[in-house]
Amino acid sequence: MNFDGQVFFFGQKGWPKRSCPTGVFHLEVNHNHIKLKPTIFSKDSCYLPPLRYPATCTFKGSLESEKHQYIIHGGKTPNNELSDKIYVMSVVSKNNKKVTFRCTEKDLVGDVPEARYGHSINVVYSRGKSMGVLFGGRSYMPSTHRTTEKWNSVADCLPHVFLVDFEFGCATSYILPELQDGLSFHVSIAKNDTIYILGGHSLANNIRPANLYRIRVDLPLGSPAVNCTVLPGGISVSSAILTQTNNDEFVIVGGYQLENQKRMICNIISLEENKIEIREMETPDWTPDIKHSKIWFGSNMGNGTVFLGIPGDNKQVVSEAFYFYTLKCAEDNMNEEQTTFTNSQTSTEDPGDSTPFEDSEEFCFSAEANSFDGDDEFDTYNEDDEEDESETGYWITCCPTCDVDINTWVPFYSTELNKPAMIYCSHGDGHWVHAQCMDLAERTLIHLSAGSNKYYCNEHVEIARALHTPQRVLPLKKPPMKSLHKKGSGKILTPAKKSFLRRLFD
Repeated sequence: MNFDGQVFFFGQKGWPKRSCPTGVFHLEVNHNHIKLKPTIFSKDSCYLPPLRYPATCTFKGSLESEKHQYIIHGGKTPNNELSDKIYVMSVVSKNNKKVTFRCTEKDLVGDVPEARYGHSINVVYSRGKSMGVLFGGRSYMPSTHRTTEKWNSVADCLPHVFLVDFEFGCATSYILPELQDGLSFHVSIAKNDTIYILGGHSLANNIRPANLYRIRVDLPLGSPAVNCTVLPGGISVSSAILTQTNNDEFVIVGGYQLENQKRMICNIISLEENKIEIREMETPDWTPDIKHSKIWFGSNMGNGTVFLGIPGDNKQVVSEAFYFYTLKCAEDNMNEEQTTFTNSQTSTEDPGDSTPFEDSEEFCFSAEANSFDGDDEFDTYNEDDEEDESETGYWITCCPTCDVDINTWVPFYSTELNKPAMIYCSHGDGHWVHAQCMDLAERTLIHLSAGSNKYYCNEHVEIARALHTPQRVLPLKKPPMKSLHKKGSGKILTPAKKSFLRRLFD
């Protein structure tokens, strides 16, 4: 994400929670060194899970505080689930030491897009109104078609176009006859009321067709009008990176033209009035490492700059080292030499189910303790802050029904990486239990972790209730009423009068 020239990195998992609980970092490249500074969220923010391959775009709201926001939709969570949520990221405050974000979740009604990844989302503007446009991507096969052997198999999403009203949270689906096949990892460019769709990968046919579609959205007072036109002169590419060099010009970098063949050619895309022009640009002077690497990945840093990463040589001293490069595509910096820096990758291997780039591993920066400025107020990670594993133990048998095993365990919650999430039971001297063994929903686990309420595991919750519930006090027995005499008469009251007086006094 790029806010006023400042670049922020999000989506990684496994960073020590005390160092950066939000998972969003301010990324600085200075003198060939990468520096990551943790950011914070405002108190009214929601939880942002680490998402892989979500669709993102910028959005300008009507209020001054909403003039620059990022929309984040979908993506994969670390436990390989797909998200269907929409998050809105905005900057609340920033100074030279801290940046505070507000992250809010948008609820949708209507034709809600299914959970997916590898898709695109853009914002169009027409007649003084704005609308989000979502297209493409991959999703898991319907539950009726999923089997144990193919549980994580994915398929192309239907080629429907979704219009999303971010103000009212309404979504509407449109079927356009020109869009016949589902696409993922395509390039999308938005200008005013028009979106251009280029390239992409069709999983059903395993091809990268040279597509070029123009989708135009008209927003009158009534119902929106959406139409699609097939244009000639497309390009065959998937997983390419798009960066903007000026108001009407973009550059496409990287991607794949075949499953294991990188696309080394870069293209300049010019948008003028209602026309689009695609032409090749002078090929950058790629380094030998980039030329010979089978995998590359990266993202747009804004201002015509692309951030690229490739796996390092296996013979390097640092295991799983990665090389990172910045490529400046603006006209005045077109031939500038690429800058190189290295860092190590700490996430576990996730080969995924598609091309190496499209499902490559997340890359996590292993920042040294002194990489954070000493005068900054950010919390840095200290191993002494962590619980002693010899006492708590992540691989204990926490309850009679515990089935967490170090040899077979896989992440269940989006906050987990290589250890299961645990929660402290306050019964007696206290003990730790696995959140998954307690059947805790992720939202409940996050709520309990953030609050100060005591938690009792399934085995001790009834005991805790008994201790905290006041004992029932039995009502005092009333002595039977003696025979009543009418004062001054000397006569005994009749049984009917006795019964009436008992009811009266009772």
